[in-house]
Amino acid sequence: MKETAVTLNIGGMTCEGCQAAVEERLRKTRGVIKADVSYVTGTARVTFDIHAVSRDAVIAAVKKSGYKVLSDTARPGGAGRVAAVAAAVAALYALSEYFGLLGFLAPSRLAQSGMGFGMVFAVGLLTSAHCVAMCGGINLSQCLPQGAASRGKPRAAALKPTLLYNAGRILCYTALGFAAGALGAVFSLSALAQGALKLTAGLFMLIMGVNMLGLFPALRRLTPRMPRFFARLAGKGAARRGGPLIVGLLNGFMPCGPLQAMQLYALSASSAAAGAFSMFLFGAGTLPLMFGLGALGAAAGKKFMSRAVTVGAVLVLTLGLSMLTQGINLGFGGFSAPGADTATPDADGGITLENGAQLVVGTLSPRAYPAITVREGVPVRWTIDAPRGSINGCNNRMFIREYGVEHTFSYGENLIEFTPDRAGTYIYTCWMGMIRGSITVLAAE
Repeated sequence: MKETAVTLNIGGMTCEGCQAAVEERLRKTRGVIKADVSYVTGTARVTFDIHAVSRDAVIAAVKKSGYKVLSDTARPGGAGRVAAVAAAVAALYALSEYFGLLGFLAPSRLAQSGMGFGMVFAVGLLTSAHCVAMCGGINLSQCLPQGAASRGKPRAAALKPTLLYNAGRILCYTALGFAAGALGAVFSLSALAQGALKLTAGLFMLIMGVNMLGLFPALRRLTPRMPRFFARLAGKGAARRGGPLIVGLLNGFMPCGPLQAMQLYALSASSAAAGAFSMFLFGAGTLPLMFGLGALGAAAGKKFMSRAVTVGAVLVLTLGLSMLTQGINLGFGGFSAPGADTATPDADGGITLENGAQLVVGTLSPRAYPAITVREGVPVRWTIDAPRGSINGCNNRMFIREYGVEHTFSYGENLIEFTPDRAGTYIYTCWMGMIRGSITVLAAE
């Protein structure tokens, strides 16, 4: 036996699951003695017996795992690709914010709770492209080998692996939602804390999106990763009976921006049951595309997967940018996105002094909070009328950070009281940080 070692640059890895899939394929290749794959560096260090396997055969094993070997001079991306991705993300972000698309899909406590749960399912559908991009390799690694082994058997046998994998994934999501909702029932997060969490989640989603495209490999070091032991366990899962179910359960702990964002929403539900049900519906929303990928993966081809990764990355970057904006708005005053969250003065607004208090009236609208003007040092009694159809998943709960006010709207008249203690203009937002309004405080006369 004569050993030699080679270091290969691997292209197309988007997560720790990809690393495990390549590593597992190499270790099962006849003649390979040792294989260490790193998603962070994008390399595979392979030691093999040159009498049993050639370098070309090692490269072929990498390709069979669904990835490619890059030349030493290959660059993951160029200025043109970066510019194209940036333009696509900017356009999608501007459109989604202007038309308030994410606000319509906001999963939170609503006046009509059934509608809120329906929106959770819709978010799962919209982000399932991200699931394909991030977890598609793991999905296929579990479904294709066992599907091939079941040829000649009833069709249901070929579908069993993808059913088990997705069942494990959704079961894990539900359990995490239960834990997050239970935690939210015990601890109440301030607007500042929620803003900081969203800001952090947004930053990680941006990093993840860039890493999915492979534009700046150095950023991979900043991506939260599954512990190497669990990643390897996921890669070995297909070799055991019931492996896809186990891998699906482990997959629920993969670092995932949309999943982490939904966990924040489950946390805000302040109920273990509501948190679990929300996460279950989110997982169910991702099921059609993920199940279809597993069932039809053999016919998908590498070209399809490459496009899915690109589309998923653009979507993740857009959601991350939106999450970042929301975190800044919610926790730190921030800035307004174009169109959707612009505060507008209420036509019915006015100030009347009565019994030493300023009486202010306004009307809630689905996409804007009223802008009001009050005097410094005089208590404010602010009545906001919420007519039928005005409350949605985004505007149903608002924070006035400056005065420590948190209010959940119900249909009819809503009374909000505070005392402005200094002149200036102060921003208040919805619980998501998407819709904003302003309170202008005039100096005392």
